[in-house]
Amino acid sequence: MTTAVSRRWRPRSLLQLVLLAFLMVMLPLAVLMLQAGQALSELSRLADQSARQAVEETRRARTLGALALELERSARQYAVVEQESLLDIYDERLAEFRRLLARQSELLPDDPNVKALSSELDKLAELPGLSLEEFESRLTDFLSFAEHTEAMRHATNRRIDDRLDVIRTRAEDVQRRLWWQTAALVSASLILMLLFTRLIIRPVHQLERRILGIGSGGQEARRAPVQGPAELVSLDERLDWLSSRLEELEEQKQQFLRHMSHELKTPLASVREGSSLLADGVAGELSEHQREILELIDASGSELQQLIEQLLDYNLLQHSRLEAERLDLATVAKEVLAKHRLALQQKEMRVDCFDGPLAWRADRTATARILDNLISNAIAYGEDAGRLEIGARVEHDRLVLEVANSGEPIPEEDRPRLFEAFYQGRIRRKGALKGSGIGLSVAADCARLQDGTLELVDDPRLAVCFRLTLPRRAPAIEHDVSTPALQGVQERND
Repeated sequence: MTTAVSRRWRPRSLLQLVLLAFLMVMLPLAVLMLQAGQALSELSRLADQSARQAVEETRRARTLGALALELERSARQYAVVEQESLLDIYDERLAEFRRLLARQSELLPDDPNVKALSSELDKLAELPGLSLEEFESRLTDFLSFAEHTEAMRHATNRRIDDRLDVIRTRAEDVQRRLWWQTAALVSASLILMLLFTRLIIRPVHQLERRILGIGSGGQEARRAPVQGPAELVSLDERLDWLSSRLEELEEQKQQFLRHMSHELKTPLASVREGSSLLADGVAGELSEHQREILELIDASGSELQQLIEQLLDYNLLQHSRLEAERLDLATVAKEVLAKHRLALQQKEMRVDCFDGPLAWRADRTATARILDNLISNAIAYGEDAGRLEIGARVEHDRLVLEVANSGEPIPEEDRPRLFEAFYQGRIRRKGALKGSGIGLSVAADCARLQDGTLELVDDPRLAVCFRLTLPRRAPAIEHDVSTPALQGVQERND
């Protein structure tokens, strides 16, 4: 039953689809983590290298400053004590200073202080070969030498600060890049997540709609086949089988009810016709006792016919639509009461019905069927010589109609299932025949078809009270007129 469209590529199973979704969603995040790790590694390496260079260059600048002081100290000590060893120390310090200055010039190639120090070093290197008088006269050269050394140290610090600014700028660029990459890759992950969520949820929603369509009993419209994991496609195919099977069962049920109606109503009509002939004295005069038995047979036949009609009504109302019209509910209620006049007299029940006119837009047949079932229920389960009250009122944009009777209250455990078809509660029906358990279900269906509700409510005066609520219906918002089932109900009621 798998169609050509559903044979297109798809993951073989729901597990494969979930794993594929997980991998595809995690892929952009993994790329993001990799790029972030590389960026952080680069920044860490750059910061470590810059820190090492900064420490080394700062230390070298300080060393040059200290060597400049030692050179001046050695020269001045030699001018005082005239020891040749001091000149040796002077030469060593001068060579060390020249070596460090050469390395510092790599950091500051264009700095004028480095160039000035190089030329001054050449002049200071001439001091050991001069006479004492000339040596002493040249000691003033150390002032300029010290100034240039200090200026070089400050230039080194500025260069280190510039390098740190470059690193900071680089870090900000990396941060901005990471933010954009994060936004892009997280967005890609979200898009992939939504895509795979749709791939998983869409066939589930299709199956849900199919199940609701099958459960509602309506005709399924032409639909697209489910596309997705193999398990869901297989489930769709099982639903196809289930739908066809339910249609077969529904058709068998309809056929059974039609046959049952014919097979039961035909002999029942003969029985009732025979009892009517006997009651008319065709076969001779009847004694009082025989007439009582005949009346019992006729009453039982009437109840049996009503049960058969209720079963047929329950089936026909499942697919019916109603036609609303403006009617007087008081007149409808009194017409229904007139049908039960003999039963009410036999029950000796006192009836209190609201007076009209009370105009409302509703379906006459469905509303009459609701009242008929509620009144029949009150007669069957109500108290002998009790009370039956029918009241109606309009509240804003809805009509509230109540049917209440005295007698034994409905147990709490029966209330949740009271409107289920074929459910019979703990309270037994009074009379020769047992009820079918679908009267209240038919009444509830008639209310539902009019967008209304039927519920059991508490009444402080009477034991049992059913409340029908119907919304106001405008003429332009009517249901389609297709009521052959209800017309059949009306014909049987007549």
